[in-house]
Amino acid sequence: MANLSRVLSVLAAAALGALVAWVLLRPAAQKLPDSAAVVEQMREVARLETLDVALYKKVVFTPEPAATDALWKDVLLWASYTLKNPHGRAIVFADAHLGFDFQRFDASHLHAAGTRVDVLLPPLVVTVALRPGETEIIDSNLDSAQTAQLLEKARLAFEREVRQDTRLQDKARQSAERSLRGLLLTLGFREVRFVDTLPLGSAG
Repeated sequence: MANLSRVLSVLAAAALGALVAWVLLRPAAQKLPDSAAVVEQMREVARLETLDVALYKKVVFTPEPAATDALWKDVLLWASYTLKNPHGRAIVFADAHLGFDFQRFDASHLHAAGTRVDVLLPPLVVTVALRPGETEIIDSNLDSAQTAQLLEKARLAFEREVRQDTRLQDKARQSAERSLRGLLLTLGFREVRFVDTLPLGSAG
């Protein structure tokens, strides 16, 4: 009986020692950064996450006569357009950029609950820049102002097409989510969710 008591005492002491050692040696829980620091780091990552797409298209342009207040001036203007038949055809090249407007991103777009964080992405921004050095004029008798008008109409058409392309928008979103999720996981969050709306009163 004495031996059994001694064995139980030794086991209890060993268990207590192991518990104390575990408490003392276990790594401290990682402290999650505050919302302001998270927002700033997300902005830095997002700046690198712009989807770039090369575009080109053949465009045709025929300017309309500009209206005036004087009837005879309108007649003369119409006659000049009819006789000269101004027109232009060109192959226009451009670069489209799709990214999220993180200048408008702040703590109100985040909701952290423990190690889980919900993220509401800001609006997607589409910009198109023409590459005039690669634009090829096929046939044109337009003056410089009309040529500039042709190119601007082409840029707006490119922009409209990209805004309507859900495939490109999904690709831009997936790229941004992948990079931001990786960042938030390294900051200590264990679950990252991208949502369309945040719970009411969840700012920060």
